[in-house]
Amino acid sequence: MPERTRHWRPGYPLDLARTLFPLQHGAGDPTFRRTPDGTVWRSSRTPGGPGTLRITARPGEIEATAWGPGGSWLLDQLPALLGAHDDPDGLVLPPGPLREAQRACAGLRLTRSGLVLDSLLPAILEQKVTTGEARSAWRTLLHAYGTPAPGPGAELGLRVVPTARDWSLVPSWAWHRAGVDPKRSATVARAVRLAARLEEAATMSPADAFARLTTVPGIGIWTAAETLQRSNGDADAVSVGDYHLPHTVGWALAGRPRSDDAQMLALLEPYRPHRHRLCRLLPLTGARPPKYGPRLAPNDHRRR
Repeated sequence: MPERTRHWRPGYPLDLARTLFPLQHGAGDPTFRRTPDGTVWRSSRTPGGPGTLRITARPGEIEATAWGPGGSWLLDQLPALLGAHDDPDGLVLPPGPLREAQRACAGLRLTRSGLVLDSLLPAILEQKVTTGEARSAWRTLLHAYGTPAPGPGAELGLRVVPTARDWSLVPSWAWHRAGVDPKRSATVARAVRLAARLEEAATMSPADAFARLTTVPGIGIWTAAETLQRSNGDADAVSVGDYHLPHTVGWALAGRPRSDDAQMLALLEPYRPHRHRLCRLLPLTGARPPKYGPRLAPNDHRRR
């Protein structure tokens, strides 16, 4: 299909790389590329079909070009993808490192892709394993069962995620070869059987969207939060159950080197409904909790 181009002026500072960073699952993600000039390429399976989107930031303007049956949908979704529905000014921080990080990163917006399965399936693969293992599984599965991205995206090696039906047809041996255990592959199978119902969560309120996702066995609070942060731009979705996040929050907000989920939530409570936004800012302060004990073993990284 012919390429289509849209020029859009955001009307606010926009850091393209930081805003879209959560949508990339590792440097070798087959659905995401960033070229040396800062241009971002993404492939997606939209309600209109597969599409490739190229986004280039110019002074005061965004130029986006799309290819494929889903191209029009991607261009219509562009403002939401780049944070047009986000409200960073709602988080007012006291003077200190966090406020300085917020000021220095004024272009950081929370993305809203509008595509639930695109974020849900990688999150399922990340359950209870290291980041490296999950990203390797994602690459292996997409190279085997994804399709080439429309337009010039294929030349960059971009792949479009399989359809819900194609996910359901991935054989057990292929999951095993990708390093995905039966529990996670079974959760993917349940999710894709309910794909239409789950995609409806993209237009729901945060509470309703969270409830819709967590009704599926195997999708817990961590997986739902990681999904809705990306698909819905949920500024308050906290990744409860993450191995590292409680320690990062505890160290940055209370100088506590080791924290659990309950302590993390107590520290974040005053920042509701911007708890996830605050968590995005914490690494930008340079605050890192001290490390203790041996490195994580495989299959011991995240809970559901």
